[in-house]
Amino acid sequence: MSLWRLEWLRLVRTRRLVALLAVFLFFGLTAAPLARYLNELLAHTSGGVRVIAPPPTPADGIKNYVSNAAQLGLLVYVLVAASALAIDAHRETAVFLRSRVPTAFTLVLPRYLASWAAGCAAVSLGALAAWCGTALLLGAVPASGMLAGIAAVWLFLAFAGALTATFATRMSSVVGPTAATLGTALGLGIVGGRGDLGRWMPSSLLTAMSGLAAGESIGHYLPAAAVTVVATVALLALTARLAGTREL
Repeated sequence: MSLWRLEWLRLVRTRRLVALLAVFLFFGLTAAPLARYLNELLAHTSGGVRVIAPPPTPADGIKNYVSNAAQLGLLVYVLVAASALAIDAHRETAVFLRSRVPTAFTLVLPRYLASWAAGCAAVSLGALAAWCGTALLLGAVPASGMLAGIAAVWLFLAFAGALTATFATRMSSVVGPTAATLGTALGLGIVGGRGDLGRWMPSSLLTAMSGLAAGESIGHYLPAAAVTVVATVALLALTARLAGTREL
């Protein structure tokens, strides 16, 4: 059995793929209704205090999806990636696998790409649900902006997965790479919130979908996309080097 097929079976049989798809689909299905009926929800939960939200726009439906996907959705994705990439978390399995491949990175690459593909499928499914719900309840969203936004999130997931892989080569657990990756993503988001630096931070790609739906140009996210591509390639190269020098 090839390592590629092994990773596909691992995703399916451990229900990790189902978990990813379910989380993002839930956020996608609930995004537009939450934006559309926010005033009604506030009226029933405000305890008699009158709270009036601005009339919802199509961008609000996509923004709701993005905000949840960028938090809980990203957490689930990184957990799935870390559980696959932390090869040395199970010593016996690591010894068995490493003794049968020419390089340790041969084990890492299929796990990285399988996790990334699963994350891209989940994000796309949720985005499609949010897009359809927004069109039905709030109004049309430009197709070019949605498609470009989805592609931007794919690129960020590639970066986050590569970051997880790098941390996983130095840590023998699932929790460690997960916490380190999420902490790094949070740090980049904080730095990106200061002035024009945000245009260059990979974290800005997470919100590209809502930004483009609100009328921002695709060119606004090109610097971040370029930095993310370079950083992802560099992280994978570093992962290959670290994995090759790590002792069992």
